[in-house]
Amino acid sequence: AETTSSSARATRLRERLIDGFGALERERFGDARRIGNSIVKELSDVAAVHELIGLANYRMGNWRPAAASLDRARSLSDDPTLLPVLMDCLRALGRRGEVAELWSELKAASPPHDIMAEGRIVAASTLADAGDLAGAVAEMQPATRRPTRVRDHHLRQWYVLADLHDRAGDRSGALRWFEAVAAGDPSFADVADRLRTLGRQRRR
Repeated sequence: AETTSSSARATRLRERLIDGFGALERERFGDARRIGNSIVKELSDVAAVHELIGLANYRMGNWRPAAASLDRARSLSDDPTLLPVLMDCLRALGRRGEVAELWSELKAASPPHDIMAEGRIVAASTLADAGDLAGAVAEMQPATRRPTRVRDHHLRQWYVLADLHDRAGDRSGALRWFEAVAAGDPSFADVADRLRTLGRQRRR
């Protein structure tokens, strides 16, 4: 009977975890975090529970608890997909050295292209935060290769590259990459406004 009740309990906890990720997907971050916190004691060695709590906190802008939970998830699983999010939390906390360490770890893990792209964006943005715009542009160089099929992570990288060129005062570089973004998706972020502004500056 005890085995039956513990297996029923395990099933209920698994269902709660699925509910938590469902809430996260529907952008009900408070609910997702509450569900995660309600099961974390019993599932303290399950990476997905810490991932749920970490991602919910991340989406709510609670960088410190998000970083702690994501780091715990990472210690329980060798899945590199959480590294860019953890890097972004550490960037927000000003822990640049740790961002650089995780970036090296991510590159060594050879993750899927979209995960690599997110990591590269955070690594470059961290350098830009420190005023090293040239270093940030150099970090983004692998993203300048044109793919045969443009995906969302390409557009995200090109947008960052364009923004970095703009901040560095390189108008033609900014225009080139904002135009590449607009060609892939004219409604991407505020790319139309950025192009209009740069166009006006160029005509002056």
